[in-house]
Parts: sequence; C-alpha cells; structure tokens
Amino acid sequence: MRVLWDLGSGTVSEVREQLPADLAYTTVLTILRNLEEKSYVHRTSEGRAHRYSPRVDRATARRSAIARIVDTLFQGAPEELVLHMVEDRALSKADIRKLRALIDAPEPTPRKR
Repeated sequence: MRVLWDLGSGTVSEVREQLPADLAYTTVLTILRNLEEKSYVHRTSEGRAHRYSPRVDRATARRSAIARIVDTLFQGAPEELVLHMVEDRALSKADIRKLRALIDAPEPTPRKR
C-alpha cells in the first residue's frame, strides 16, 4: 500500500521495483489481488497489464489498522497500547514529550456552520 500511496498507482512491475525486498512478480501480484479482493485497491486494464490504485487513503488505513490492534490485543483500550509502548521503551523521551504536548493542548472548538 505504501508504494501505491507514494506512486498514486502502479502496475505489478512498477510496484515490485519500489519494494525494498526482492519479491517475485507472482508474489506481488498475489498481494495486489488480495488487496483488491478486500477493496483496498482498484484495478484497471492497461493493455496487457493492470494498474492498481489505492481506494483508501493512508490516514484511513492507519486508523483502521490501529483500531483492530487496540481491539484485538488491548481489549479496546488505546491507553493500554500507549502504556505498553512506554513500558517497552518503544517511545523515546522526545516521543513522550510530543505525546504530553498533544494531550495537554486544548481541544479545538467545533466550527459553527
């Protein structure tokens, strides 16, 4: 998905070229077909090839993935995920300072229409 988001769209060959790992063409094709089956990407014919485009944006995909992780591994408690990251030292002191600033920042007031 990262490659498709970065490129905007791509054929199997184009996506394969951008991947950090040297995956077989058929492996990349299978992954893209699975993503299409799950409605994450859209496929259009382009000559003999197919061009794949993302159907979901990066932020939406992240929200969905994090929600599944929180529900599955942390019993629906996002604070447990953050606590785990802090206790596991996965967050640097700078990261924790950023989190504190976000938490302490006043919430924006909703705009009137």
